[in-house]
Amino acid sequence: MSYWRLFYHIVWSTRERSPLIQPEFEKSLHNVIAARVAKLGGITHAVGGVENHVHLAVSVPPKLALAEFVSQVKGNSSHFVNHELEIPFAWQVEYGVVSFGSKQLDWVVKYVKNQHQHHADKTFLHSLERAEL
Repeated sequence: MSYWRLFYHIVWSTRERSPLIQPEFEKSLHNVIAARVAKLGGITHAVGGVENHVHLAVSVPPKLALAEFVSQVKGNSSHFVNHELEIPFAWQVEYGVVSFGSKQLDWVVKYVKNQHQHHADKTFLHSLERAEL
């Protein structure tokens, strides 16, 4: 594999932004997302979110189309909640993605990991919360 350093912030929401992500399985859901990223050859820098959406700071190998990567991560995580936890669950079709450089990595990781606090304090950035036009 050739050398690559690609960084993305990806965000997607539950269907109709319903509060479907419950505290009792939030960490497991994030772990499933990180495991799928690794299986696809990516690098998870951080996973976070609140009850109606997920943020992912990730490096995706260039051999994989970003849309296909997001589709696989969302599909696998939805399958986990629906079939392993047996809780009705769905993601919206859309997602938001922003690329960034290695100098911003620490900042983006902190932003993703502190989603609960950002939303409680209303210090979230609208540009990193958008999952549709």
